[in-house]
Amino acid sequence: MTTTAGPYAGTTRLDARRRALELDDLADEPAVDLLVIGGGVTGAGAALDAAARGLRTVLVEARDLAFGTSRWSSKLVHGGLRYLASGRVGVARESAVERGVLMTRTAPHLVRPMPQLVPLINGLMRPGQASLVRAGFVAGDALRLSAGTPGALLPRVRRVDAGRARQLVPGVRTDGLSGGLVAHDGQLVDDARLVVALARTAAQYGATVLTRMRAEQVTGDSARLTDGLTGQSLTLTARAVVNAGGVWAGEVDPSIRLRPSRGTHLVVDAAALGHPSAALTVPVPGSTSRFVFALPQQLGRVAIGLTDEDAPGPIPDEPQPTDGEITFLLDTVNAALRTMLTRADVRGAYAGLRPLIDTGDGATADLSRRHAVLESPDGVITVVGGKLTTYRRMAQDAVDTAVRLRGLSARACWTSRLPLVGAPAHRDSRPVPADTPGSLLARHGGAAHEVLAAGDPTPIADGLDVTRAEIAYAVSHEGALDADDVLHRRTRIGLVAEDADRARSAVDKLVAATGR
Repeated sequence: MTTTAGPYAGTTRLDARRRALELDDLADEPAVDLLVIGGGVTGAGAALDAAARGLRTVLVEARDLAFGTSRWSSKLVHGGLRYLASGRVGVARESAVERGVLMTRTAPHLVRPMPQLVPLINGLMRPGQASLVRAGFVAGDALRLSAGTPGALLPRVRRVDAGRARQLVPGVRTDGLSGGLVAHDGQLVDDARLVVALARTAAQYGATVLTRMRAEQVTGDSARLTDGLTGQSLTLTARAVVNAGGVWAGEVDPSIRLRPSRGTHLVVDAAALGHPSAALTVPVPGSTSRFVFALPQQLGRVAIGLTDEDAPGPIPDEPQPTDGEITFLLDTVNAALRTMLTRADVRGAYAGLRPLIDTGDGATADLSRRHAVLESPDGVITVVGGKLTTYRRMAQDAVDTAVRLRGLSARACWTSRLPLVGAPAHRDSRPVPADTPGSLLARHGGAAHEVLAAGDPTPIADGLDVTRAEIAYAVSHEGALDADDVLHRRTRIGLVAEDADRARSAVDKLVAATGR
């Protein structure tokens, strides 16, 4: 296993100094057991899996942790109801199992139960559709039971009256409202924060985590690594190479054929929907398995999503929503709202690309979300497909394949029992003062005591509940190297450009002061 020099041995702390020390270590000893390419949720999960098995592991990411698809999700940790509706029982059950792992063992501090309200409004659904939705929810509850997730955590589906529906989503349309169906699923406080927690926990178990590090000339046992900060390069040899590049996987392994699908979300103020405590769930006209969600988020926002559109062509660093997608989302959610949203209500928008395996014809909405682990002619092991909820199983399958094909000596996977940094069972978690802001606890869990020790607990800007201490902690403990890392990935201030503009100056100063 990698041994990190000095104060970093066995710690979750990621910072610029650790990065420099570990690069020096690699220059001296450029042979490892496993190289993981890609710093999204699957790559970070694979690095943790491998390091926890005792393998000398290096994770490289050309940009930043959670730079790609992993930060553009709905933040739902879901039980696979949509896949159940389309007959993909195996995928649905895998989702339910992995949801339970996250909510009960590995990251309960980052995932909360989220009620989902399907309003029963005259004319909103076709005749009999409400019965189909309820049947789907009941089947989803059966999946929850089979996965062993307690009903106290995710209650069974129930029907509520119109008054309770309005309490859950005050902005719901009242004319023709007879009540609603309420089911529960899991929701991450922040998808990018899960990725950071995985990477930090991997570092605790000895993994070397290097952002701004591009992998080129990749083969099954080596890669040329170029430091994006200094331009210096080194050739790393590895007994196995795992490509977890997501939608960029084909750039690492040209034999991979992907068909990206774009999922778009709009960001609006929670006040526009009356500060809902449940996700408003609106059936997409003409579909029995697709919904548009209005999902309460941190920072006083609601995310409205999502689309499922073909996205051919070159892969952009940051995909952009189309006018048609924005119109579709507004039109669909407005059918269930008392006061219609307009484009003036949209404070921000984002889009992510799903790395779906190209299986031929058909709409992307119909393509399987099952993941695959493939070996290229050069011996590169690529993991593609899947979804955020099942990242842990994807990582396990990728590392299992590397161990089997390359004859690596490693213990069995145990990440289903391994608490991430901030989880109550993590060794570094501590109680925090009773007056600790709830938003800080939601984002950091048992590591909030470290955050409070990092600096000033006052907000970074008026109207934002992100503290100055969290900005400093992002640099000193979470591997943020510049203000963009902080604004767009360690916090989600950047989802609304006006918020980022207001916070930018203070963030720049804190990053410069902390990074010295």
